[in-house]
Amino acid sequence: MSVNTIQQLADQIRRNVSQVIVGKEQIVDQLIIALITSGHVLLEDVPGTGKTLLAKSLARSIDCGFKRVQFTPDLLPSDLSGINFYNQKSGEFEFRPGPLFTNLLLADEINRATPRTQSSLLECMEERQVSIDGTTHVLQPPFMVIATQNPIEQQGTFPLPEAQLDRFLFKLNMGYPTTEESISILSRFKESKPLESLLPVADPSAIAEAQREVVKITVSEDVLRYIVEIAERTRKQEEVATGVSPRGMQALMGASQARAALSGRGYVTPDDVKQLAVPALAHRLVLKSSARARGDRGAAERLIERVLSSVEVPAEPLRS
Repeated sequence: MSVNTIQQLADQIRRNVSQVIVGKEQIVDQLIIALITSGHVLLEDVPGTGKTLLAKSLARSIDCGFKRVQFTPDLLPSDLSGINFYNQKSGEFEFRPGPLFTNLLLADEINRATPRTQSSLLECMEERQVSIDGTTHVLQPPFMVIATQNPIEQQGTFPLPEAQLDRFLFKLNMGYPTTEESISILSRFKESKPLESLLPVADPSAIAEAQREVVKITVSEDVLRYIVEIAERTRKQEEVATGVSPRGMQALMGASQARAALSGRGYVTPDDVKQLAVPALAHRLVLKSSARARGDRGAAERLIERVLSSVEVPAEPLRS
């Protein structure tokens, strides 16, 4: 699969999703980037902004397995992974897979589940496998988790630990639509439900092939140094207790490769890195207690933007 083929695949998915989702082009592009990078996405915003609808639209567009799990305090790890149950007819234990065994898992209101249940996602998100009763079950590619959470309501919720947040490639905010977008939404959904008539434009095998090819996108040494300098600069900020880890650097590099492919390029530019640094890195920062006490939700994002403005951008080489 060539870079142009990946670009065409992304364009098809983007146009298909736009039949349901009004506006949010940047969010849709970032979701496609995460999909092609084998990454996971945390969508954070108030209820009713289209988080679940966006995830369903993406799943229908690629004709893949899709499971939605409503996370609640009584949800158990086995409710996600599955169980070994005793079949009285055969006299043997049989494995009954849970909703983790799919291509796209929507973890709705993930912060309403207990830390024990949240932690059950760590292995599958990082290693694409699930261990149950000493047996390892490999998840079929592509595998992607889209989790949602409401940042305002705190009663009955359990904040995601840093190790869990670090498993997400992006943390995205949907935001409210503009006035014109709101009018379009009302008009589009007044007499029909476009999601029900949405047809697939890709299949899991095409996504899996794109995932294998996107890692071949060229990243120059200057761009690699640029990514490393951004990460190291976050660790030197006064408000930061823990800066961007090597996993975060790898995530930003992979996302930049996918963004280059979506642009029809076989190489990463510094602008690819700059455009994705905030959604890829801000949620990985651990701020000191004094900074957290101020309750400023956008502090980490602004800190990354400040770091970007302080790091010298490498010159792009001339290309024929």
